[in-house]
Amino acid sequence: MKKFIRFILVGIVSLGLAGCATSSTTSAGSVGADRNQLLLIDEATMEESARQSYAQVLQEARSAGTLNTNAATTERVRNIARRLIAQTGTFRQDALGWDWQVNVITDETVNAWCMPGGKIVVYTGIIDSLNLTDAQLAAVMGHEISHALREHSREQASQDGLRLLGVSIVSSIAGFGDLGMTVLDLASQYTYSLPNSRKHETEADHIGTELMARAGYDPYEAVNVWKKMEDVSGSSIPEILSTHPSHSSRIKDLKTIAEKVYPLYAATRN
Repeated sequence: MKKFIRFILVGIVSLGLAGCATSSTTSAGSVGADRNQLLLIDEATMEESARQSYAQVLQEARSAGTLNTNAATTERVRNIARRLIAQTGTFRQDALGWDWQVNVITDETVNAWCMPGGKIVVYTGIIDSLNLTDAQLAAVMGHEISHALREHSREQASQDGLRLLGVSIVSSIAGFGDLGMTVLDLASQYTYSLPNSRKHETEADHIGTELMARAGYDPYEAVNVWKKMEDVSGSSIPEILSTHPSHSSRIKDLKTIAEKVYPLYAATRN
């Protein structure tokens, strides 16, 4: 009987996850990026949190003397950002009116990111270690901008909040205890969080590649970025246990997307 009750409770939580209202944050574009998303957290809350976090990051970099230290590099990054941002209306018109901010931090970190509402940071480490061309840097930045357009952080926060709520309810009512909580949490993490994270990365690849193509950058350079990343990282983490697609599958997918959006790039050359 107890097993049956547990089964019913798990089913209720699962139905709760599936039954919540969903919507899409973007139009489809040429790559079809209009999947419905679970968005329980207010957009304004996410943007205010991003604003505060971004200000802190910039202040720390400013204090360390690493913020926008090279005027030429900063202008290069901002020029590329302007071209990409001008194309964001394809996916959401309101993004054209965001308070976009673009800054460069001198650091060996091989990374770049874009917070909700258009707060961008590019680390010199990714530019230097990969020796990125303008088009390749556009691929990286387009990918990060796409995370913000699709509000992936808001979606992930909504999913995780609902998942943890469900785990807590099931554990306490069904008498699973701490061990039950751990098992359920682990199960739900690999059932929901990791696949969705990989989905987010793939969506950002697709939207980012379309953005760069529309901005006049050869979309096949997105493929070359990940070839370079593969050479630098040499990662052997199995894809099934990673939040990112493997380099090989990512490269294969990007080739398909690049071919699809290449006409958009070609149109900018005429």
